[in-house]
Amino acid sequence: MPAAAYAGKECVCQFNRGICDQTCVQDMLATPFYIACLKLKGRRCLVVGGGDIGLEKIEGLLACGGDVVCIAPEVHPEVERLAAEGSIAWEQREYAGPEDLDATFMVIACTDDTAINIGIYDDAEHRAMLVNVVDVPPLCNFILPAIVRTGPLAIAISTAGASPALAKRMKREISELFGEEYAQLAIMLNDARGWAKGTLPTYQDRKAFFEEIVNGDQDPIALLRAGDSEGVRALIAAAQISHTPA
Repeated sequence: MPAAAYAGKECVCQFNRGICDQTCVQDMLATPFYIACLKLKGRRCLVVGGGDIGLEKIEGLLACGGDVVCIAPEVHPEVERLAAEGSIAWEQREYAGPEDLDATFMVIACTDDTAINIGIYDDAEHRAMLVNVVDVPPLCNFILPAIVRTGPLAIAISTAGASPALAKRMKREISELFGEEYAQLAIMLNDARGWAKGTLPTYQDRKAFFEEIVNGDQDPIALLRAGDSEGVRALIAAAQISHTPA
């Protein structure tokens, strides 16, 4: 697996320095990333490389409904099992070139061959598609943050590659802070969206309705932590009454 660039290491990026001088990552911390959530359901997502890291990326794509294809001569036993059960498609071979990217939404490369990784990046960039070469920042046009998932909630944490260890600590602490109660409240508020859209005429009216519930005198999160989901439903019902146009 290619490792993050550091001085004195063999170069693994397209600058082909021979020995890394960190040219490729000098502006990483100053690069503003456009944060977005991608809808992967039914989209072809290619993973080139099927080792431990490949398995991690495959599982993440499957969790989001991606149509996952893995290209690798050899794979982790769990990747082979996923292919055998039909959860992914495994093409047991080396990456062949740009034709492997046909009808593909994104590609993640995690091979230990720098030339292959650079070729995948160049092929993907030529097609203006999403590409991430694991642990090689200059061979990525998107990065994968640490994710906290609880029900419908997803919180992304990124240090722009500066410290994965710090991102993991933040993920653990955020998981403890924003627990199951927040996911439960999100579901209950979503149930009220239809009423709000059908009843309240303006965006500002709908905003005021939901903010009264979330930030009112009674804390819905505290109620849910106490096991009082009916109390939250009562808050929502009261807000519906007070915000219904005369």
